[in-house]
Amino acid sequence: MNASFQIDADGVSSLQVLWEDAERVLSRGWRADGDGGHSAVLVVLLAEECPPPAVLDRLAHEYELKDALDAAWAVRPLALSRERGRTALLLEDPGGEPLERLIGAPMETGLFLRLAIGIVAALGKAHQRGFVHKDVKPANILANCPDGGTRLTGFGIASRLPRERQAPEPPGVIAGTLAYMAPEQTGRMNRSIDSRSDLYALGVMFYQMLTGRLPFSAADPMQWIHCHIARQPVPPTVQVADVPGPLSAIVMKLLAKTAEGRYQTAAGTARIATRPPPASSRICGVVLPNGSATGASSPSRWANATGLIGS
Repeated sequence: MNASFQIDADGVSSLQVLWEDAERVLSRGWRADGDGGHSAVLVVLLAEECPPPAVLDRLAHEYELKDALDAAWAVRPLALSRERGRTALLLEDPGGEPLERLIGAPMETGLFLRLAIGIVAALGKAHQRGFVHKDVKPANILANCPDGGTRLTGFGIASRLPRERQAPEPPGVIAGTLAYMAPEQTGRMNRSIDSRSDLYALGVMFYQMLTGRLPFSAADPMQWIHCHIARQPVPPTVQVADVPGPLSAIVMKLLAKTAEGRYQTAAGTARIATRPPPASSRICGVVLPNGSATGASSPSRWANATGLIGS
């Protein structure tokens, strides 16, 4: 798809593509206001001219959640329209950019912490509101929003059930993104999907941010499933020596094969230091207990201190 193009759906024009894959194209554009002005919006278009019904259903499901999503942590849908044979989902535009665009070389620790704390805060709020996202990945994160916040998007398969089972299906038709999918979400483990499934995907994403690569590589859907169920990733600190040991251990805990082995909740708020209390240390501006800046603390203590993960 061209980087810039025009559509007339709901008065939206001059779209600029932010991110795209084989299913969806996320763009930023301008929508006419009632008073003659224009406001920025995000638009999701489907990549195929004749998409499968399941893809259309995911777009419709995301729109149906509009009243339950909070603009403080989610990108809220505005309208679902169909013009000239194409379906478009219009979303509020909080600014920022897809995290996917920021991933490449390994991130330095300070940048990672700043982004990670915002992601965990948004995901934690979604979980508190009863959502299981089920498709947490860099393309579904808007980072660096002007207000300093982070927003989740891509709620096409999100669930409001606290727990559900994934029936075994052919690997190529499982809803979600295989590279980030929790083992129980594959339908091959006889275990329920819940908010801890999102934390596994968070671990995959954090691993990618810290190392510049996914924890696994695969050539086909069945290989992806095998990786998530049976293979252990190389620790981030082994891939990239600059990754702090405690931070590497946190990521590895998030990537536990069973939900019970992971952290159980996402933290709500990060503790960023502006004026650290006495007898404290800091790493990249984050207040830590004594010793944790050198890696002496346990991963759980370090995670709670940074506000990244609730135990």
